[in-house]
Amino acid sequence: MRTFLAGLGLALVATVALAAGTSNKWRLQFSGGADSDGRIVLEITPAEGEPMRATAEIRKGRGENAVARDVRDALRAQVGKRYHVETDDGEDVLVKKRRGERDFIVTIVENSVQGVRINPETE
Repeated sequence: MRTFLAGLGLALVATVALAAGTSNKWRLQFSGGADSDGRIVLEITPAEGEPMRATAEIRKGRGENAVARDVRDALRAQVGKRYHVETDDGEDVLVKKRRGERDFIVTIVENSVQGVRINPETE
């Protein structure tokens, strides 16, 4: 019984922490060009529900605008029906929830592309 209550308490803390960091819109700011081949893996986690991952394969020599487009396309392919994904100012990717969806968190799971930096911010 204690284990069950401890697990329930941890689940409640995780839910509260997730809800505190969620937003209806995220901006991913890309800077720097790709100095190596690699991949960028992002995870979108709604306040309630299962997380979704998107992987963008990035080729060496891609500039920040091209990297942003590659990530945009990967996100659209994976989560496009639930979220609106677009580029802004060339080097930014905006992810917005669609009507009826919950607020969410964007997490950078992996960025193995040397020279590319990603700054996620809520809007």
